[in-house]
Amino acid sequence: MELGLVPLLLLSFISFSNAEISRTIGINYGQLGNNLPSPSQSIHLIKTLKIGRVKIYDSNPNILNHLSKTNLTVSIMVPKDAISSISSNQTLADQWVKTHIFPFYPQIKIRTILIGNEILSDFSNPQTWYDLVPAMRRIKKSLKTHKIRNIKIGTPLAMDALQISFPPSNGTFRPDISETVIKPMLHFLNRTKSFFFVDIYTYFAWASNPTTISLDYALLKRTNLTYADPGTGLTYTNLLDQQLDAVAHAMAKLGFPAIRLAIAETGWPSAGDFDQIGANIYNAATYNRNLARKMTTNPPVGTPARPGRFIPTYIFALFNENQKPGPGTERNWGLFYPNRTEVYEIDVTGKRLDTGYKQLPVPITNEPFKGKIWCVAAGSRNGSALEDAVMYACGQSSGTCEAIMPGKECHWPNSLVAHASYAFNSYWQQFRRVGGNCYFNGLAILTTEDPSYGSCKYQSATS
Repeated sequence: MELGLVPLLLLSFISFSNAEISRTIGINYGQLGNNLPSPSQSIHLIKTLKIGRVKIYDSNPNILNHLSKTNLTVSIMVPKDAISSISSNQTLADQWVKTHIFPFYPQIKIRTILIGNEILSDFSNPQTWYDLVPAMRRIKKSLKTHKIRNIKIGTPLAMDALQISFPPSNGTFRPDISETVIKPMLHFLNRTKSFFFVDIYTYFAWASNPTTISLDYALLKRTNLTYADPGTGLTYTNLLDQQLDAVAHAMAKLGFPAIRLAIAETGWPSAGDFDQIGANIYNAATYNRNLARKMTTNPPVGTPARPGRFIPTYIFALFNENQKPGPGTERNWGLFYPNRTEVYEIDVTGKRLDTGYKQLPVPITNEPFKGKIWCVAAGSRNGSALEDAVMYACGQSSGTCEAIMPGKECHWPNSLVAHASYAFNSYWQQFRRVGGNCYFNGLAILTTEDPSYGSCKYQSATS
């Protein structure tokens, strides 16, 4: 399709309609699973939810073609590995827009282009941080050149972009990015009237400090629990508002008090590993139901620091995705299982009362697990993958695999699976407190059965 087609120009001035704005809840449609439904089936499922917005983590043409048959507003993403090249080359930015926007626009309501995902949380290549805003500018310039003015440009950031988030009035961005990345980004967002997209999970804040933060407060329950910010005197009734206002205060400190906020991801896991507190169906359903009611209130309620503000919100996620790396919670954020059955009932319009739902299963993981836990190999037919995982585990510390060396107490049985179990467990016990997990690309699982034998003793973890 040529860039200057007349019908495209005529439709490029479409603005957000009241109908679109009233449907505040959106869904994140991730694709990190080898058992997920087809795009056609997935889009049909999204339509049954009465959701108005969908966000995908790429610009998958198959998904976009199916979205062309809907009235959904769509957010697509520029991949991380394209950011640096686009940031320094307008021709490449133009080519990206021509390839990923024009075949689908305006028949698909693409309203947001997100440049990467949580880029400032990735410390492996900080140069990408500094390429982020230039890439945003070049994509915007390409859209403007072709008179497309109804697509906003942004980038989702995690809460770790803040150095201080409590109390909310003390919200401050990290010093390594505040002036060099965040301030230019805020200038761009302010000039283009875009949103500051943030991924907010009250689950992680609560799970890291469950004795101090009330679970009901994190689940957005309507209780008598409140927190008064000593800096502003504002009263908070839930943790989500606190986190949102921390971001708002951080932006204000850099001179941008009015940029709109959007929640690019939020949710609660319905399952997890033995040692992952609070990951259960009861909590996940409770959080997302309360979220839907809060974010679909008309007129909008906003937050204590920004009352009455509309906050576009995307629930994470549509499906449980079995190929997501990391701890067990990472694969259990979906509203649906891959077979398209619901994990729990939810009305994302926020209209259904709690009495209108079936009774939820009693939560059994809201207290720390008290028993012993080990990380062992799940067994694998892919010997090379298992070998690579063992090499990784053994390479992180000189003492990780000493016991499986020839002549040592855990060398026998001399099998790859047995050695992998010891290596995985040894690695996990050493590094679990600093982010190490029992996953190894799906090759490891947690168990409560002691794998020790004879003189080979496996260290155990207790939560």
